[in-house]
Amino acid sequence: MPMEIIRPDTNIDFIGKWKTCLAISITVIVASIVAIPVRGIRLGLDFAGGHEIQVRFTEKLPEDEGAVRQIVADLGVAEPTIVRFGEADKAEFLIRFRGEEGQQGKVADELKAALAKGIGPVELERVGFVGPKVGADLQSAGLKAVGISCLLILIYIGFRFSPRFAPGAIVALIHDIVITSGAFVILGYEFDLTVLAALLAILGYSLNDTIIVYDRIRENMKLHGKFDLREVLNRSVNQTLSRTLLTSATTVLAVLALLVAGGPIIRPFALAMVIGIVVGTYSSIYIASPTLLLLERRWGSATASAAKGSKPARA
Repeated sequence: MPMEIIRPDTNIDFIGKWKTCLAISITVIVASIVAIPVRGIRLGLDFAGGHEIQVRFTEKLPEDEGAVRQIVADLGVAEPTIVRFGEADKAEFLIRFRGEEGQQGKVADELKAALAKGIGPVELERVGFVGPKVGADLQSAGLKAVGISCLLILIYIGFRFSPRFAPGAIVALIHDIVITSGAFVILGYEFDLTVLAALLAILGYSLNDTIIVYDRIRENMKLHGKFDLREVLNRSVNQTLSRTLLTSATTVLAVLALLVAGGPIIRPFALAMVIGIVVGTYSSIYIASPTLLLLERRWGSATASAAKGSKPARA
């Protein structure tokens, strides 16, 4: 017998609250847009370009990353990123900061001397530079990846269900990406390749939730075609609610473990995933389904549209 935390015959009026939820979503999206000129979009070295220097202390360990950050800042480096590899007793650090190309050797020598004087003997493990052109290319490729993903999802939903189902899924996905990105802007976190990977993962996760709800909607349209569409949508969301919450909760628990114990390298990815999973669960209920309702009320019969398609999946 499948595990359920909410009975499938629960009758919560989710669709009746769509206007309130729409107002909340619009408020958050507007706040995210307003935050762009106020807070600015912080691009990581993957996109903006800069120096990457990995060092290893051979004798004395620094007390924490703050000691290394202070020495780097004293050299005139603005907003350096210091990441320790491994546990607190490990001696390797990755130092990332913005700077001009062609100065890697000079910067690395100055940094080595300052760290040796301030903390203890140190070796340079790796010295690298991400050029602004490479960063711009990565940024462009990342935006294209998100755009192409949304386009392919639109085609898939239109083929799997009907063209009228697809806009709701895309609106929900765009909603999730914008709010997750807006949270990073408001909180002042950097966008880098790990955050981009999280955004693409959120697309897939949110789509999975939406497809499960859509499958049940299509099934109920066939079984209960005489009912009002709003009632069919509410019935479908309630029937899949237990599965949706269980999946989201277990995934969030795993990602929270990464957020708490994964270290600073993986933390932006984990934070984006936590926000995206919560927002994606919300959007599959309050954004995708109401959008379908509005489109069907505006352009035609949902029951006729649902008549085609493959055998519906069980939640």
